[in-house]
Amino acid sequence: MVRGLDEKIFNAIIYVILGICGLVAILPILYVVSVSITPFGEVLRNGGFILFPKEITFSAYRTLLTESNIPKAFQITVLITVIGTALNLVLTGLMAYPLSRRNLPGRNFFLLMIVFTLLFSGGLIPTYLVVKSMGLLDSIWAMILPNAVWSFNVLIMKSFFEGLPEELFESARMDGAKEFRILLQIVTPLSVPVLLTVGLFYLVGHWNEFFQAIFYVTDRTLYPLQVVVREILMQSQQPLENAENMMPTQTMQMASVMIASLPVIVIYPFLQKHFTKGMLLGSIKG
Repeated sequence: MVRGLDEKIFNAIIYVILGICGLVAILPILYVVSVSITPFGEVLRNGGFILFPKEITFSAYRTLLTESNIPKAFQITVLITVIGTALNLVLTGLMAYPLSRRNLPGRNFFLLMIVFTLLFSGGLIPTYLVVKSMGLLDSIWAMILPNAVWSFNVLIMKSFFEGLPEELFESARMDGAKEFRILLQIVTPLSVPVLLTVGLFYLVGHWNEFFQAIFYVTDRTLYPLQVVVREILMQSQQPLENAENMMPTQTMQMASVMIASLPVIVIYPFLQKHFTKGMLLGSIKG
């Protein structure tokens, strides 16, 4: 098929726009990586802006992993992410499945309440009082239970469940299966794409946990990774005797950002296929 001049020009413009967008996305990441592995002397000589370092050092990473609260905060964040994501998926699935059944009594009322929470919330002070009354202050549960279910994710999973063939449910019921067994043995294996999609939403949310930690946690040993990274970003430069070996605040900041971001960056490519498929199925069907 011969392409016309107009089509070639259009494709060229699209490639240029995509290239610019790619650079806009890649350059900040490249800058953060470069500064985090650059000695202080080179940072000074280049005015703090480096994309391709001439000399590489991992002193900032060694300092953060041995002489800071990063390792403990990393453990807390991993614990919150694993427990929180698992709990989120269980509760979201148990809530979305009955709402996907059209014969559920009061279904429209419950859906209205879910949509209502997307528009309005109880506010910071009432939420804090609820968390305090439940005895969750200064515990990891204060960073998990208040966001145990996200309304948006319930609607995505509900839409996916509604798109499953009704014949599967009727056949299972004819064989004597109850609703919980249908959910566990039939619906769940067929819902891997949407489970991974929703799970990724929850995982990233828990990994980036910040606001609930500063609201409900005062024990520094329970601070998650993002709170510790914020403290590092707020610290002033601490000069050492040798300027060439000095660990500048900027280098420490970029290294801490990389430590906090790297796990999600590594995991996402493996889930991208399921993430895209789950988003399409959960949003179009139903």
